[in-house]
Amino acid sequence: MVLVLFLTGAAVAQKDKDDAPTSWVNFAVVKDDNGKPVRNAAVIMHPVTKGKQQRGGMELKTDAQGKTDFDGIPYGPLRVQVLAQGFQTYGEDFDIDKPKMEFTIKLKRPQGQYSVYDDHSKDAAPKADTPPPAPDKKPN
Repeated sequence: MVLVLFLTGAAVAQKDKDDAPTSWVNFAVVKDDNGKPVRNAAVIMHPVTKGKQQRGGMELKTDAQGKTDFDGIPYGPLRVQVLAQGFQTYGEDFDIDKPKMEFTIKLKRPQGQYSVYDDHSKDAAPKADTPPPAPDKKPN
């Protein structure tokens, strides 16, 4: 009898998991500087539980219009990473809470490296010309 209750409990737990709400997520990956689509970018999704990324992520590829989508993402936090040749890696956590969600990801080009050996004096902000303080005037 205990075995039957255990199996019934497992079946109920599985049913609850299957009935959990899911979302259809749409991604548009574009270049930050001109808004043109980035084709063949990898959009990697990982569920997040208690602030920690879980195993078993999913990878999607963008099409020629820079778009990809997936139906069946469970509600809750989702970590999204986007990788594309010639662009900085993008990463952000999103809260999935609607049946259909759309995201536009803007990828930036790599920036130059900062070196302490380079001359950065030209990078310093110019000092504003401020007039000297007015002398105190004392009444005669």
